[in-house]
Amino acid sequence: MEPHQRILVALDTTDVDHASALATALKGQVGGIKLGKEFFTANGPQGVRQVAAGDQPLFLDLKFHDIPNTVIGAIRSALKVGPFMLNVHASGGRAMMEAAVAAVAEAGENRPILLGVTVLTSLGDEDLAGMGIQGSAQDQVLRLAKLAQSCGMDGVVCSAKEITAIREVCGADFKLVVPGIRPAWASADDQKRIVTPAAAVGMGADYLVIGRPITGADDPAEAAARIGTELANA
Repeated sequence: MEPHQRILVALDTTDVDHASALATALKGQVGGIKLGKEFFTANGPQGVRQVAAGDQPLFLDLKFHDIPNTVIGAIRSALKVGPFMLNVHASGGRAMMEAAVAAVAEAGENRPILLGVTVLTSLGDEDLAGMGIQGSAQDQVLRLAKLAQSCGMDGVVCSAKEITAIREVCGADFKLVVPGIRPAWASADDQKRIVTPAAAVGMGADYLVIGRPITGADDPAEAAARIGTELANA
């Protein structure tokens, strides 16, 4: 994989035209685009198809979390827009994740990568304690990563700070997709557990989800190219 192909740009907007323009401008500078709940709720599958029409690989970040049959139906619907990556909340449990694995298998050769969301990068130890979850954020991430792997999931979404620990228990082939990535020259915004792109890849991240440092830049393509260069030179 070329260094820039590790970058998945989060297009956190409800504006189809703006998202499409960003996707077009960033083609060749990144490995794909991520569209999430904000965009999907506003524009639905039709909007997703429009933005992804330029053949950018699509991470459809909808974080499904429901009873198994509902998740199966949701994934079957999601497959119709041709994502290369999908996710569900690992906290949905074994039956739900096993149902998700079976659902993506229906895509055959076009089967997307299926990830489990562990602990959102906006949450810290105190936040988890407030929800009655014992131990640190890393403890919870490791529990959910091991559960996801045992269910047949391809990998997890995690903070860069948990990469090394997950690699130790889940091995080198388990995909790690890491949000909360901020170049040294960008603001941390609302993320609590962050790291630079080069550091994350050095620790073993497979894909990096990067939003505002690219999409909020005066020249998004230049910002993406700058990150790609940093990765190549790391």
